[in-house]
Amino acid sequence: MVKDATISAEEPIRLDKWLWSARFFKTRSLATEAISGGKVQVNQQRCKPSRAVRVGDQITVRTPAWEKVVWVRGLSRQRGPATVAALLYEETPESIQQREAEAILRKSQAGLFTAPDSRPNKRDRRLIHRFKKDQGWS
Repeated sequence: MVKDATISAEEPIRLDKWLWSARFFKTRSLATEAISGGKVQVNQQRCKPSRAVRVGDQITVRTPAWEKVVWVRGLSRQRGPATVAALLYEETPESIQQREAEAILRKSQAGLFTAPDSRPNKRDRRLIHRFKKDQGWS
């Protein structure tokens, strides 16, 4: 007997499992690490991976590339296709606007930095290591 992937609004689900099924993280262990590291908040409060998520909760997820603020619209027991996962949450308009502004800023700054023509050779690496050591970076 196959169980239905979605569950009722009354039955809560673990935060790490919801983040995984909504495709914010590739694995549950990555979701757990992010939650434990303070990168995920539920209703503007820091929480544990085992916290129960309910429909209507506001979840903030921060990564180095972006920050999303979403409202939980559905719960799921298992990870499904991206089209189904997108139905589990709704991103706030402010969050969408902020992410788009940051993306434009990143794209505009990308032209300021040029990639080197080749990888550093042995002499170049020694100079880089010496510079980092003098700066106290390593």
